[in-house]
Amino acid sequence: MAQKSNKKDDFLKILLMSNPLLKNYLDNKDLYKIQIIYTQIDRNKKNEPIFKHFNFNVDHNVYFYPASTTKMPVAFLALQKLNELNIAGLDKNTSIITDSAYNKNAILNEPTTADGRPTIAHYIKEVFMVSDNEANNRLYEFAGQEYINTTLKIKSYKDAQILHRLGVSLSDAQNRKTNAILFTDKGGQPLYIQPAQISQLKYINRKNLLGKGFYKNDVLQNEPFDFSNKNRLYLDDLNNMLLSVYFPEKFPKKQRFNLKEDDYKFIYKYMSQMPTESTFPTYDSSESYDAYCKFLLYGAEKTKIPTNIRIFNKVGIAYGFLTDVAYITDFENNIEFALSATMYVNKDEIFNDDKYEYETIGFPFMKNLGKTMYEYELKRERKNKPDLSKFKMSYDK
Repeated sequence: MAQKSNKKDDFLKILLMSNPLLKNYLDNKDLYKIQIIYTQIDRNKKNEPIFKHFNFNVDHNVYFYPASTTKMPVAFLALQKLNELNIAGLDKNTSIITDSAYNKNAILNEPTTADGRPTIAHYIKEVFMVSDNEANNRLYEFAGQEYINTTLKIKSYKDAQILHRLGVSLSDAQNRKTNAILFTDKGGQPLYIQPAQISQLKYINRKNLLGKGFYKNDVLQNEPFDFSNKNRLYLDDLNNMLLSVYFPEKFPKKQRFNLKEDDYKFIYKYMSQMPTESTFPTYDSSESYDAYCKFLLYGAEKTKIPTNIRIFNKVGIAYGFLTDVAYITDFENNIEFALSATMYVNKDEIFNDDKYEYETIGFPFMKNLGKTMYEYELKRERKNKPDLSKFKMSYDK
């Protein structure tokens, strides 16, 4: 069942405004472009989930840059495409070689895996644990711009636009091109060859001009920054994409991603596994700490997360925008809820100057928003105790 706005959204506003640590932000909701979706989850006697959605300031007419949150549907669609190919021996753990027709270097090996093999599985791990841009771009290469956007439209995400790679500056024409892909078996023999492609995607032109200036080649341009050709995902679409993977039974078949049972478990594991629990790759715990990329509840705190709490999420941060889309569980207290939020912190309205108020405004807001909803959930009465065993994962270490 797709998300519908609940008319009692004043409940969420009143709850959030009651926290003095949030009130100033919410009083300036339009300045900060704040949008919030809280999904209350109850269970019936059969443990079937029942959703109740509450929105705060959600507006499709207010553009926000989704940043790395686009990696979530790209990862889901990479798994779906593998399933659609339906080739014996070809899965997410198959070796993948990316050619170099449209970039400088072919990707023949991966030094951070146990055996040096690059795989779709490994790229997805990196995308979810540390939001790696290069891993995302390899998934983009495999899925392709046209497949990504056409498939999302079929799934009812008609306004989604994932038009470019992340972390690299490329033209529209360059982002339409994807390199040849080769999957090989254990003996190095080809299983599937995907030729280099050029997307013929036609998308509606937008006009998303923000701010009053931006830096280009270290020179200030005194005009608004143009986001018209950058990625777009609405917050409610992101929220639904996440929920459709964790609760596929709640969505019509057309809107679900075509995933196998093993794919679901794989996603649940690596969307919640902390970098400190990873064996391959191994991350520096001073930089990729427990709460890394867990904006809701923890902001930028370099802290340990209690063992009873697991956050299944994807964040995005760029150009002064912060977004987190999360399903949050507490196995000890039998709590589950979904929370998605985005905000904007760019006081000088200049882009590419590296002067964004992430630390002073963005992270504190996200942390206190998550805590407010978590504390509410701790007190909220439930008629039926949820069985959350489906989401208890065995991690790498």
